[in-house]
Amino acid sequence: MVMMLALATVCGCGWISQTSPRGGSMFKDEGFRIAVPTFDTSIKQGQVQTVTVSLLRGGNFKQDVMLQAKASKGIRVAPTDVSVKASDKPDVQLRIDAPKDAAIGEYRVYVKGTPKTGEATSVEFKVKVIAP
Repeated sequence: MVMMLALATVCGCGWISQTSPRGGSMFKDEGFRIAVPTFDTSIKQGQVQTVTVSLLRGGNFKQDVMLQAKASKGIRVAPTDVSVKASDKPDVQLRIDAPKDAAIGEYRVYVKGTPKTGEATSVEFKVKVIAP
């Protein structure tokens, strides 16, 4: 089991994720978190990379959540606004676009989740733009 966890961490297989503080409600079953990859996403100049963002809902959290994504200047993220209905699957695919003239370096993507009622929460992850 330890070996499998080590492999998941090294290869970035998506098993491990970083989560936001709880939103919606501070009670475990009545709130939600936003999960993003913990490993840095690398993208070559002029290419697009897809990243999965997930809503981790408590068992009693039955609200729609508006997700808003924003990228650092120099890269783009789409879609920027996604409404995740309470009955929808919790995964949203974000497309990260590094233009051909994007500077090589590290950028951040911010994701904020706002429920119909209750507290909003947010999380960020890193994107590294590398040479083609």
